[in-house]
Amino acid sequence: MRLLVVGKLNGQLSVAVKMAMNAGAKVSHVETTEQATNALRAGQGADLLMVDYALDIAGLITANEAERIRVPVVACGVDADPMRAAAAIKAGAKEFIPLPPDAELIAAVLAAVTDDERPMIVRDPAMEQVIKLADQVAPSDASILITGESGSGKEVMARYVHGKSRRAKAPFISVNCAAIPENLLESELFGHEKGAFTGAMARRVGKFEEANGGTLLLDEISEMDARLQAKLLRAIQEREIDRVGGAKPVKVDIRILATSNRDLAQAVKDGTFREDLLYRLNVVNLRLPPLRERPGDVMSLCEFFVKKYSAANGIQEKPISAEAKRRLIAHRWPGNVRELENAMHRAVLLSTGPEIEEFAIRLPDGQPMAPAPDVAVARGAQMAADAVSRAFVGSTVAEVEQKLIIDTLEHCLGNRTHAANILGISIRTLRNKLKEYSDAGVPVPPPQGGIGAAA
Repeated sequence: MRLLVVGKLNGQLSVAVKMAMNAGAKVSHVETTEQATNALRAGQGADLLMVDYALDIAGLITANEAERIRVPVVACGVDADPMRAAAAIKAGAKEFIPLPPDAELIAAVLAAVTDDERPMIVRDPAMEQVIKLADQVAPSDASILITGESGSGKEVMARYVHGKSRRAKAPFISVNCAAIPENLLESELFGHEKGAFTGAMARRVGKFEEANGGTLLLDEISEMDARLQAKLLRAIQEREIDRVGGAKPVKVDIRILATSNRDLAQAVKDGTFREDLLYRLNVVNLRLPPLRERPGDVMSLCEFFVKKYSAANGIQEKPISAEAKRRLIAHRWPGNVRELENAMHRAVLLSTGPEIEEFAIRLPDGQPMAPAPDVAVARGAQMAADAVSRAFVGSTVAEVEQKLIIDTLEHCLGNRTHAANILGISIRTLRNKLKEYSDAGVPVPPPQGGIGAAA
């Protein structure tokens, strides 16, 4: 993590800096807020600013935002005046650190504010295959396209690849192409010269130069304007960029990673994405399966998030109850890992007993999760299927098969996974059969929720 300290390095602030370095931070220093903005504008990247609360924190944040520089701020000060500490938070600081500092507090604040430490937690075979491929290609400089549904962990995978690469000690810079207005994204990526456009009061180094020597992540690349795609293609091919308003190209040495939750091949067909750019980005494709396709990861992720948010909120860590575990595994998680993380954060805060109970695990709308399918229901469905299978004398094989599948599905309350297990067929075969019946006008029981329930 890159820490920029702003203020005079008196005794106590120097001690705090040493503690931050011991916690793994790479520290640089300036004395004034103006110098801080200038350093960031010039490409001296930082993941966090630690600022003396006697300085103009509100002015610093305003100046940074005018340059579209968004770096979180923590305030610090000796003999903290509660009113001034509160004013620093009101001005936009994320936390306040009193000096003399405490080593554990420094480490905790750095971790909480930057949240860079998001380990890749993998237990499911589907994700293990993705990790195996990532490990294989990470040491190269090949461009990688990371695809998957929203919330499936694409940026976490990008950081994992960077950490396994030869550039791991160099900067990792991320740009969200969907979050920056089209007319600003060009200068965000490539930088600009003073006077290049209205409001360009000074030279600004872009993300390509800031990432020099390291890795640049282009998050949600599918949202980039077609004109800018052409400039990006040239930058990738030539390893040089042109600042907006610049007179000569600037050489860069970076590794490009990109993410998308859209089908870029379809975007090419639709004319919204350049085919040659897709080829450049998609040297290797890492497709992250949605959480519903990697159920083996659910409980490991839950336990990690419980530990994380218990520590962050000063709450004693609790085990997850057996019924809560059943519901967590059965839920389809349309929001993927992001939804699961938010659910477990809420559960840590809402749980009142010695365990995290099922009623504490709430969906985004505040409703509790649905109960997991009852094992007794599945067992009863299997017995019923055995009984009806003996009553089909005189029917054709196709008729027997159809009735057996439909009846079994009804007894499983529409749950496709349970029905497939009872019938001894794959979920894909079951879905193909159900589509065939539905197309023929045969009523098919709708899914009732739970993992594998969707048709």
